[in-house]
Amino acid sequence: MAQRILIIGAGGHGQVVADILLQAAANGSDGQPIGYLDDNPRRHGQQALGLPILGPVTALPDIPHDGVVIAIGDNRTRARLFAALTARGEQLVSAIHPSALIATGVTIGPGTMICAGAIINPGSVIGANVILNTGCTIDHHNQIGDHAHIAPGVHTGGEVVIGAGTLIGIGAIVMPQRRVGAWSVVGAGALVQRDVGNNMIAIGVPARPLRERVVGE
Repeated sequence: MAQRILIIGAGGHGQVVADILLQAAANGSDGQPIGYLDDNPRRHGQQALGLPILGPVTALPDIPHDGVVIAIGDNRTRARLFAALTARGEQLVSAIHPSALIATGVTIGPGTMICAGAIINPGSVIGANVILNTGCTIDHHNQIGDHAHIAPGVHTGGEVVIGAGTLIGIGAIVMPQRRVGAWSVVGAGALVQRDVGNNMIAIGVPARPLRERVVGE
């Protein structure tokens, strides 16, 4: 029997997750998306990519399912939901596009989303509830922390460490052996040549700290 998967979030990001799951199922995966849950009442009863929007997140216990994917782009919101759902015993499953190239031995945590065209090279460890977005490349022996978001077109060199909850913006480059701390933001198109600390916003070429990130930002 196919694993029944509910998608938390029916916006654009949720529909990308749905497409990944549908593509994976068409390529032999035993996971099958059965619909979305979304707290926007205007979406209830509608469909997206042929899947129904079944109600709010609070309806989760009432809908038979085997696993969930949190399809919300904001890292803090996604982390909060991950903690709550894990505490309730929910099975967090990963959504991995069949076109992603993942080296043998790569470790991927639960609930992680790996989009079309992503590449992960040997020795890398990808945390839980991570987003590896379209066409990003994660080189060898990277460590990507839980709840991080590596945006489309990002490239990381070898032995890079990205902290928990950090966003690496579209098209940014992180040079080999550099570290970006937890809950930081690296701006789109930035070039990280020096380490970035925790809770920092860094932009530019080369990337320089702009300011400390405000809690909740």
